[in-house]
Amino acid sequence: MSMTNPTLITFVIYIAAMVLIGLAAYRSTNDLSDYILGGRSLGSFVTALSAGASDMSGWLLMGLPGAVYLSGLSESWIAIGLIVGAYLNWLFVAGRLRVHTEHNGNALTLPDYFTNRFEDASRILRVLSAAVILVFFTIYCASGIVAGARLFESTFGIPYSTALWAGAAATICYTFIGGFLAVSWTDTVQASLMIFALILTPVIAMVASGGLEPTFAAIELKDAAHFDMLKGASFVGVISLLAWGLGYFGQPHILARFMAADSVRSIPAARRIGMTWMTLCLAGAVAVGFFGIAYFSAHPELGVAVDDNPERVFIELARLLFNPWIAGVLLSAILAAVMSTLSCQLLVCSSALTEDFYKAFLRKKASQKELVWVGRGMVLLVALVAIGIAANPQSQVLGLVSYAWAGFGAAFGPVVLISLLWKRMTRNGALAGMLVGTLTVVLWKEFVGLGLYEIVPGFVLASLAIVTVSLLDRAPSATVRQRFERADRVYREAQSEAGEAAGRDCASSPAG
Repeated sequence: MSMTNPTLITFVIYIAAMVLIGLAAYRSTNDLSDYILGGRSLGSFVTALSAGASDMSGWLLMGLPGAVYLSGLSESWIAIGLIVGAYLNWLFVAGRLRVHTEHNGNALTLPDYFTNRFEDASRILRVLSAAVILVFFTIYCASGIVAGARLFESTFGIPYSTALWAGAAATICYTFIGGFLAVSWTDTVQASLMIFALILTPVIAMVASGGLEPTFAAIELKDAAHFDMLKGASFVGVISLLAWGLGYFGQPHILARFMAADSVRSIPAARRIGMTWMTLCLAGAVAVGFFGIAYFSAHPELGVAVDDNPERVFIELARLLFNPWIAGVLLSAILAAVMSTLSCQLLVCSSALTEDFYKAFLRKKASQKELVWVGRGMVLLVALVAIGIAANPQSQVLGLVSYAWAGFGAAFGPVVLISLLWKRMTRNGALAGMLVGTLTVVLWKEFVGLGLYEIVPGFVLASLAIVTVSLLDRAPSATVRQRFERADRVYREAQSEAGEAAGRDCASSPAG
C-alpha cells in the first residue's frame, strides 16, 4: 500500500478533518448537556443533516445499490417505506419531542424522558429502556466497525485485524473528544459528501452508457423484469419492505437530533432540508445500482468484482469512471456513512451509561465536569466491547443486528409516539408497550415469520398494549396531565407561528 495512493491520501485528509472538528467541538463542551445533546443548540441545517447521516449507514452506498443491481427496481420499496416513515417522524414526533423533553425535567435521553413523563418513582422504565439501548446499540456499533474494517481491507489490501482498528480509531477519537457537537458537525460534513457522491456517480454512469435512453435500453436488453416494481414480490413482501419506515419512531440516535434542536421553531425548516436530502440520497443509491446494470452489461470484462459481490457496484463505478483523486473523495463517502452512524451509536450508549445508570444510581450529585469525563470513558468502554465483538466478523451475535431496527421501532416507537399525542397514557401502559413490542419482535422472528417483517406485529401489538393497559390503569396524576397540556400548548403555539410566518412569506413573494 503506497503512501502516494490518491485514495489513501484523501481518506487520511478526510479523517484528519473529522478529528479537527472534534477538537473544535471540545472547546464548546462544558457540561453533560453539551456532551450528550450539544446544549440543545443545533440549527435547522445541522439538525436535518445530522439526523439523516446518523440514520444512513454504509447500507446506503453499498447494500441498497447492490440489491438494485442484482434484482432491479423491485428492491426500491424499502426506500419508499423509509422516506414515508422519516417524513411522518419529522411531522408527528420531531417538534413535540423537542418541547416535551424540555418540559419533562429537561430530559437528555429517552430513558430520562420516559421517567419524567410518567413520574416513574420505581425507575423501572429508565432501567429497562437504557438496557435495551445498551445491548442493541453495542451490537450495532460492532456491525459498523465491521463495515469500516471491510472497507479498509478491500480498498487498501490490509489485514482485517489491522483494518479493524484503522476504521474505528478516527470515529472513536472525535466522539470521545467533542461529544454530541462533534458528532453533529461531522455528520453535516458527511451528509454533504454522501449526497455529492450519490448524485454525481449515477449521472456519470448514465453518460458513460450513452445517455438515458441507451441506458434504459441496455437494462431492458439485460432483463426487462428489472423495471418491474413487483418482480417476485408478494403483498406481504411489499408490506414488509414498506414497514421499515415504522422503525423511525423508536430510533434513539435519530430522536436525539430532534431533542437537540435549538428551538421547536427550527423543526419545519429542518424537515424540509432533511427530507430533500434523504429523498435525493435514496434515489441516487437506487440509480447507482440501476444504471450500473447498463454500464457493466456493456463492459462485462470490468464487472467481475461486482458479479462476485453486487455491493461493490458503487465502489467499482467510482474507481472506473473517475480520476483517482475524485474516486478517493467518492469512496470517502462510504467511510462517511459508516462513521456518521457509528459515532451516533457510541454516543447514545455513552449517554445511557452516564445519565441513566451512573448519575441516576451511583453519583446523583456528580459535578458536570465529572459526568462529561465519565461520558468520554463510556465511549471508550463501549467501543472496546464493540471491537471485541467485531474481531470475529462471522460471529453469530452480529446476526442480531437484524433485530435491532425492528426491536427499537417496536419497543420505543409506540411509546414515544403515543406519549406525545395522548395525555391519558400511563407508566404501566408504557411499560406494557415496551415489553410487548420487544417480545413480539423476538418471538415473531424466531417462531412465526410468515414472511412478514417482525416490526409490523410488534408495533401493532405494542400500541394495543399501551392503550389497553392505560385505560385499565388509574389515570395519570394532575401534575402529569398539566405538564403534558403545557408542553402541548407550547408546541401548538409554535406551529401556529410557523404557519403565520409561512403565510407572510408566501404573500410577500412575487407570485403572491
